[in-house]
Amino acid sequence: MLNLFGDPAIWLPLAFAGLMGISILIYVVLDGFDLGIGMLFALGDESEQDRMMASIGPFWDANETWLVLATGLLLVAFPAAHGVILGALYLPVALMLIGLVLRGVAFEFRAKSDGKAKRIWSRVFIGGSLTTALTQGYMLGVYVMGLEQSLPNVAFGLLTAICLVAGYMLVGSTWLIIKTEGELQQRAVDWAGRALVFAAIGMAAISVASPLVSPRIFEKWFGGLEILYLAPLPIGSAAIFLALIVLLRRLPHETDRFRHLPFTAVTGLFILAFCGLAYSFYPFVVPDRLTIFESASAPESLLIILYGALVVLPAIIAYSALSYHVFRGKATPLSYD
Repeated sequence: MLNLFGDPAIWLPLAFAGLMGISILIYVVLDGFDLGIGMLFALGDESEQDRMMASIGPFWDANETWLVLATGLLLVAFPAAHGVILGALYLPVALMLIGLVLRGVAFEFRAKSDGKAKRIWSRVFIGGSLTTALTQGYMLGVYVMGLEQSLPNVAFGLLTAICLVAGYMLVGSTWLIIKTEGELQQRAVDWAGRALVFAAIGMAAISVASPLVSPRIFEKWFGGLEILYLAPLPIGSAAIFLALIVLLRRLPHETDRFRHLPFTAVTGLFILAFCGLAYSFYPFVVPDRLTIFESASAPESLLIILYGALVVLPAIIAYSALSYHVFRGKATPLSYD
């Protein structure tokens, strides 16, 4: 059975790297929009905040399932890499978890509060969302720089943190364009336009820094004809940015028929960015230190885990798809009555 697809020491680590990468990408898009809305909370009044909360109410906890799945796959499939990465990023990981807990608690208690208590829980929700986004951005920046905690690397991590906040606010505002109407929808269009600038800066910074910090990545991109084959990634990203600029100037449309296009475009942008990062770091799971093959569990263990993943993954996809289908359309008031 292990030899069904060739050498299991090759295809099993590749399969789990693919599953983990897909889980991370889906998490960034899905939990990205509700983290972005959590931070955009600070720009809305109480009635707008209620509508913003309602737009993510049926989805936010299911979205975080993808983070659990990605982290679990890293732990069981690449335990050596898990120890190195979590050891280097222990503090930001702890802060991220605190932020996620604060968001969850604030979400539940805000829906059942009013007056001063409701405003307090709104601030907690904003703070938890901002903490989570900043720590994730910082971890991405330090990871790109090789997990070394030098002053330049920390500074780059902080820059990436700010830009990821903008990226999450961008995808969050495009989600609001889909789920809201009227004045709030117009404000969401304005927020998306401002966040787009900082998201572009962040993507450009990571694209420039990755080959500069690693001679191996520089060689992969510029060592031969590879740059011709890879040209669709930066060209496609630039085209999406330009398309978003044009599209946002034409929204909201009176028929609301283009409301899904900004979110779809930003999703495409995230996919292209992820593909660029994946190509840059392959086959390493810890930059320039551990490959996916060196850090993988034994093939026998991976095969057993794969059976479980093939059961769990379709279940996650199915209930996520069902929730998005059931709660399609404009957001309605969120109530626990």
